[in-house]
Amino acid sequence: MTDPVYSASENRYGQMPYRRCGRSGVLLPALSLGLWHNFGSRKPFADAKAMAHFAFDHGICHFDLANNYGPEYGTAEENFGKLMAASLRPYRDELFISSKAGWDMWPGPYGNWGSRKYLMSSLDQSLRRMNIDYVDIFYSHRWDPETPLEETMQALVDIVRQGKALYVGLSRYPVEEAAKAYRYLAERDVPCLLYQDRFNIIDRNPDKTGLIDLSKENGTGFISFSPLQQGLLTNRYLQGVPADSRMAAGTSLNPSVLTKELLQSLRRLDGIARRRGQSLAAMALSWLLRDERVTSVIIGASSVSQLQDNLKAVENLDFTEEELLEIDRLF
Repeated sequence: MTDPVYSASENRYGQMPYRRCGRSGVLLPALSLGLWHNFGSRKPFADAKAMAHFAFDHGICHFDLANNYGPEYGTAEENFGKLMAASLRPYRDELFISSKAGWDMWPGPYGNWGSRKYLMSSLDQSLRRMNIDYVDIFYSHRWDPETPLEETMQALVDIVRQGKALYVGLSRYPVEEAAKAYRYLAERDVPCLLYQDRFNIIDRNPDKTGLIDLSKENGTGFISFSPLQQGLLTNRYLQGVPADSRMAAGTSLNPSVLTKELLQSLRRLDGIARRRGQSLAAMALSWLLRDERVTSVIIGASSVSQLQDNLKAVENLDFTEEELLEIDRLF
């Protein structure tokens, strides 16, 4: 028995707010779907398809990928390519698709960091895996202290001129290097569309260092990843460490992170969310989206039910001064 042919909801653009991306013609959904951990070969393809369809049906038209997302490396892009072939191809012009290169991808000296060879080779591979002709945005995934910044930036410029990406972006660059990169790209008429970094209630480094303001000053949008601090800003750990959690597995979240003090702060934060009529996760997303400097927030849900809860964030972006002060005192 074959699955029914997918037809996107006619009301998919009815509820999701869209925000201007810097000084550009691009509007991004307030919430974007990240395909980091839950779309690779270790997860059932049917689950990935259900989440992607649900997201698009509710106005999430931005899908955020990278060459080594999975696990295993490349399999998130492969599964996205299957989605394109199976159901999303008719909607390609409604989708905003990203990929990145900069972290470890294949063995040897040309499968990591920021050389022209790596970036261009990686994007060619990503396009094949995703079954598309171009990405909407291609990122330098991290600053390479050994490769001249000019080489990395010129590769991005040439990728746009070759038609393999419509826009370019930066991720996790220090302030000084980001400023240099913005200037280099702007001088060659390929301005940086988006700066991507971890930003959430617990980790506010991009705000403290001035990266968000720098992006705004340069007409670059800011997009946040890890808005829930890999699950800490959910109800997942309020009663300790579940046996089936990332933290218990010790993969991307070390159990030592959940100190007694942090647990107390998270429980108090949950109390604020409850008073607002939100889950802790939804409030954490709302806290980010209340900031007009934030163009979009990348959510990494592992189920449709998590997506449903995350979408509630856009329904209540107003915080009282007392709520914000209480949150600031906790973190």
